[in-house]
Amino acid sequence: MKRLLITLLVLSVVVSFASISSATNGTNLISIGPISRSMGGVGIAAPQDAISAVFANPAAMCFGPYCPGSEVNFAGTMFMPKVKTKVNVGGMVTEADSHQKVYGIPAFGLSVPITNKFPLLRFGIAAYGVSGLGVDYRNTPIDNPQGLGGFPLVAGEYTQLQIMKFAPSLAYQPNENLSLGVAVHVDYANLDLRGGSSFNYGLGVELGALYKVNDAISLGATYITPQSVKHSDVKDFNFDGRADTLSLESPQQIGVGIAVTPIPNVLLLEVDGKWVNWSDATGYEDFDWDNQWVLAVGAQFNPTKKLALRAGYNYGKNPVNEHNNFNGSSPVSVQGKTLPAYYYETFRIVGFPAIVQHHLTFGVGYELSNSFAISGGYMHAFQETVKEHGTDPSGMYPVTLESTLSEDSVEFGLTWRF
Repeated sequence: MKRLLITLLVLSVVVSFASISSATNGTNLISIGPISRSMGGVGIAAPQDAISAVFANPAAMCFGPYCPGSEVNFAGTMFMPKVKTKVNVGGMVTEADSHQKVYGIPAFGLSVPITNKFPLLRFGIAAYGVSGLGVDYRNTPIDNPQGLGGFPLVAGEYTQLQIMKFAPSLAYQPNENLSLGVAVHVDYANLDLRGGSSFNYGLGVELGALYKVNDAISLGATYITPQSVKHSDVKDFNFDGRADTLSLESPQQIGVGIAVTPIPNVLLLEVDGKWVNWSDATGYEDFDWDNQWVLAVGAQFNPTKKLALRAGYNYGKNPVNEHNNFNGSSPVSVQGKTLPAYYYETFRIVGFPAIVQHHLTFGVGYELSNSFAISGGYMHAFQETVKEHGTDPSGMYPVTLESTLSEDSVEFGLTWRF
């Protein structure tokens, strides 16, 4: 009990310093923790640590190398996005790089047994930065409040979305082959559109199942409910002098996975697929995001009992639609507020370019003892560009909007089993 209280205290400290400012599958990180991230984001069918189990499939807390004992994970990600944009209005080109920063994303996970014979019960809890996006063009040529005859050059010159998630979880295993799980998602979200930070909470549930076909094959499935958060007084969308409210909803998700161990204790292969319902999520629906299909492929090779080598690939279809030939003077309604299409489009393309698709990942893990292990990893999201054409707010002059995004991250983690 004393150890549990200590880990929960550390959890509260981790959460208080959480920050995230970009992501990869839309506004979602591909996964949490250095093991899963270095394997392309897999974990629905065979997570290799407690933090991956709580995040990817709460049913999997009854399976994995940490069972039947307890495990605590401490993890951190150094996230390094590179964003730039170009705005061409009537032949006048303005371009800039978003201010580059290194963002620290902490994470914590715990899995402990409640019973030690069938039916097995396990309790888990995790806290992690899971979602976000942001650009910062302040004090660059893009940040020009008089750029269009006394009106701003763009909307979306500064955006910061941050979501921290608490996830208490419970797994139930009636026999050696089947496990069911549930996690309650408590979201703590912040949105800043240069009008000041707006914090609020959201709530949802993740359901999971895992079935072990035999010693070599396991199957997993998950469902995550939508989780809506209302952000008050964040942006004057309709230029009436009053800051408006914007609701953003983390979309519902369905995931499936299959894991195969062709060489026991030596080689693990996993493939996961996810469907992310952006097109029906409040906020993302307003800004015309498509549903997203995500494919994750990962491998773990253990040349020795203590050493693990990991690699993976992740593909998430770009959800941001292009609106070519838009009329910048046409009115567009966003959650009851009307703004010119030009500013609607610059907010979408300049302010929220969540467009990267292809990711390569690598990692390594080493067991220092039976109780302690360390892991590290690296991810690169290849550069993607979104570009569309239309007219300025008067509807007279041609406009081209373009944003480019690539990402790198370095992950590290510590595992303690007891």
